Amino acid sequence: MGGCVFCGIVAGEVPAFVVTDEPDGVAFLDTRPVFKGHVLVVPRTHLVTLSDLPDDALPGYFRLVRRIAVAVETGLGSGGTFVAMNNRVSQSVPHLHTHAVPRTKGDGLRGFFWPRTRYADDAEAADFAARVSAALA
Repeated sequence: MGGCVFCGIVAGEVPAFVVTDEPDGVAFLDTRPVFKGHVLVVPRTHLVTLSDLPDDALPGYFRLVRRIAVAVETGLGSGGTFVAMNNRVSQSVPHLHTHAVPRTKGDGLRGFFWPRTRYADDAEAADFAARVSAALA
């Protein structure tokens, strides 16, 4: 898609520090990493959100995401990884991408999911669960 920086990286037209280029996707270093070694994984085709990823592409794409997460951890000697995806909100490039961020104990990352909240009671929690469950149908 014209103008999409991630499509340009996939096509080899935009320079990037590519980790792997495979049929299921391309993985490359984030230019503004949370921590050094932060990798982005993108599908080869231009898709904006996870819901746009065709069912038949899910296994291959997430196998690649899993392999990258393991490679970040083992290749960098990190204590683990943080794997995340934004859909529209906070998605700086409107092309589906998954972050694999190396983590170490005490690295200072407080999490991407703040502020945290609580349900007023079990009834409110049950209501939210029921609403999400109903949307699955």
